[in-house]
Amino acid sequence: MSSIIAATRQYCNSLVRYSRRKTIEVKIGDVPLGADNPIRIQSMTTVDTMDTMGSVEQVIRMVNAGCEYVRITAPSIKEAQNLQEIKNELRRRGCHVPLIADIHFTPNAAELAARIVEKVRINPGNYADKKRFETIDYTEAAYQTELDRIREKFTPLVKICKEYGTAMRIGTNHGSLSDRIMSRYGDTPLGMVESALEFLRICEDLNYYNIVLSMKASNPQVMVQAYRLLVNKLDEEGFKPYPLHLGVTEAGEGEDGRIKSAVGIGTLLEDGLGDTVRVSLTEEPEFEAPVAKMMVDRYLSRTNHQPIPEISDNPIDPFSYSRRITHEVENIGGPHHVPRVVADLSAIPVTDYKDLRCIGHFYLPEPDKWKMNDQGADYVYTGSNPISFMLPNGLKEIRDYAVWLTTDDKENKLPLLTAAEYLQAGERHSSINFVRFSINELNETLLEQIRGDKTAVGVIYSTNDHAMAELRRIFFELTERHIAIPVIIQRAFTKIQTDQFRIYSATDAGGLFIDGFGDGLMLSVVGTPDKDAYLRQADLCNKTAFGILQATRNRMSKTEYISCPSCGRTLFDLQSTTAMIRKRTDHLKGVKIGIMGCIVNGPGEMADADYGYVGSGPARITLYRGKEVVKRNVPSAQAVDELINLIKEDGNWIDPETIEQLV
Repeated sequence: MSSIIAATRQYCNSLVRYSRRKTIEVKIGDVPLGADNPIRIQSMTTVDTMDTMGSVEQVIRMVNAGCEYVRITAPSIKEAQNLQEIKNELRRRGCHVPLIADIHFTPNAAELAARIVEKVRINPGNYADKKRFETIDYTEAAYQTELDRIREKFTPLVKICKEYGTAMRIGTNHGSLSDRIMSRYGDTPLGMVESALEFLRICEDLNYYNIVLSMKASNPQVMVQAYRLLVNKLDEEGFKPYPLHLGVTEAGEGEDGRIKSAVGIGTLLEDGLGDTVRVSLTEEPEFEAPVAKMMVDRYLSRTNHQPIPEISDNPIDPFSYSRRITHEVENIGGPHHVPRVVADLSAIPVTDYKDLRCIGHFYLPEPDKWKMNDQGADYVYTGSNPISFMLPNGLKEIRDYAVWLTTDDKENKLPLLTAAEYLQAGERHSSINFVRFSINELNETLLEQIRGDKTAVGVIYSTNDHAMAELRRIFFELTERHIAIPVIIQRAFTKIQTDQFRIYSATDAGGLFIDGFGDGLMLSVVGTPDKDAYLRQADLCNKTAFGILQATRNRMSKTEYISCPSCGRTLFDLQSTTAMIRKRTDHLKGVKIGIMGCIVNGPGEMADADYGYVGSGPARITLYRGKEVVKRNVPSAQAVDELINLIKEDGNWIDPETIEQLV
C-alpha cells in the first residue's frame, strides 16, 4: 500500500491501531478520571433538586445501574444549597458516588456548589454571558475587554475549586455559544473549542488543572469535529492533555437515541478519545448507564486487534465534512445520489411477497400493486437464493456471480463478485458490478482494475475487531490514489443483542459516514436459527441502516426529534410529551423538531431543529420556528395543536391519509 502523506491533522495516537489517548488524572472524590483509569460512566438526575428524597432514591437507582458519577442540576442558590442535604442522605445510606453540580447562568450557585460536591460543570456559553442572538463587530480592544470581564466573573469559582479540591468540567454546548463567540467564529467547531479555551486559559493562569472538557452537540457530525479539533488545539497550544467527557446532547429516545449517541460517542472512542461517557436519552436516567457501558466495554480488549497497514497522516480534513468524490454508477455514488441501503436476505429463500415487508416493501393484493415506505431498501442481496417473483419498482436484486451467470435476465439482475472472480471474470454486467473485498485483497492488481472500471461498485468488509479503522484505511488508500469507485460499507455481526447491534453498527459505519466515506450500507446479522427470526433481524438491520444515515445527516428518511433527556429543570413530562408529538408528526419525513424541557436547552441546544417546543413555565410552552420565538406561554394542553398549526402555516404539513394514497 502507498505511503500517505498530508498536512498534519493530528487528533489521536493512531488512525490504524487502537490506542487510548493518555491524559492527566483528575481527582473527582474517590473516583479519579483519565490517565490509566477506566472510562467512567455517568448520567444526570431528572427529579427536582429540591425533592431531596426523590433525588436520593434516583441517584441510588442510577448507581445500581452502573453510574460512577451523578450530575444534579443547580439552577439557583436554593438548589445549590440543597445539594448538601442530598449528599448527606446519600452518605448516610452508604452511597459515596461523586456528585456533580450542573450550572447554567448562575455563578453564585456554582460558587456555593463547589464547596459541597466533588465537581461542578459550567457552560462557558452562559456562565458569564446572556444570549441575545446579536451579531457584534468587536475591535481587538473591545474583545479583550470582554475577556477581562469573564476573567473577573470566573476567577472566584476557580479559587474555590482549588481550595476545596473540587473538579470542574468546562462543557461547551454547540447550541449555547455566546454572542461574542458567534460573532467572531460563527456557529462552528472552532467556535466551540475557543469558547472552552477562553476559560481554560484562565484556569491555567491560576494554576488550576483539575479540569475535564467537553464539546457536546445534538448533531454528531459537529460534535465529532469539535472534539477532534479540541485535542488538536490543546496539543498545538501547549495545554495539558485534559480528560474528555463525551456525549451527544438531546439524542432522543429509543433506537434513534441509541444510534445517534453511538455515531458521535463511538466514533471518538474508536480513535482512543474519551475518558467518561454520558448517553443522553429521553428516558429514565438509569436506562442510560447500561447503554453507555455497552459502548465502553467494547474497548476493554481492543488493543490486541489484527494489525492494519500504517498511515503517515490523515488524507482528509477530520475537522470539517466533505463527502468523498466518486463517479456515478447507476444510482450509486456521484455528487447527487444519497447513500443506498442494501438489504441482506441471502441466508434464506425469499418465496413470498410478504418476505419483503421487513425491508420496507409491501404487496397489496387487492389493487395488485406494491407500496414502499420511507425506509424501503434500494437493493436486496440474495446470494445464492435468487427470488423467483417479479420485484417492485425501486428494488433491485443482487446475486452471487456464479448464480448471476446462470440467470436468464442478466440485465435486470445484478452480480456480486469476489475480488478473485472480478479479476478473472469473462462476463460482467454492462452497467453495474458489485465487487466485494477486504483490506487483505486490496492489492495493486485490484486497485488498477477498479480505477478504470466505470461499472464497478466496491463492497468492503472487515473481520477485524478494529473494523472501523480497517475499513477507513481502505477509504484512505482509495482517496490517496484518486480512485473514484463508489463504495458500499458492509458490516456483519454474529450472536448479538439488539442494542449491541445498533450501537456497534452505528459506531463502525457511522464513523465512516461522519468522515464523508460511503455511498451505501449493508448490515447483516448472521447465524439466525430460523426464517421468521431472520426476517425480524432483517427488519432491525434495515431500520438501523436508515437510522445511521439519518444520524450522520446523509439521508433523511423520517422525522427527527431532538429531545433532551430531562433533568431537575424540566417543566413538563418529557417522555409522554415526546411520545405524543411523535405520534402526531412521525410521518413528516425530514422535518426536525426540538423538544426541550426548559429554556436552558432551547433555543440554543435545538439550533439544528426546524421547530421547537420548549418549557417556559409550569404547564406553559414556548414555540419556535428555528431560533425565532413564534408563540409564548401557550397552555400545554393546546401546545401540540399549536405546533402542528405552525408546521401547516409553513407548508410543511402532509396529512397521514395523503401519504397512504401516495404510496
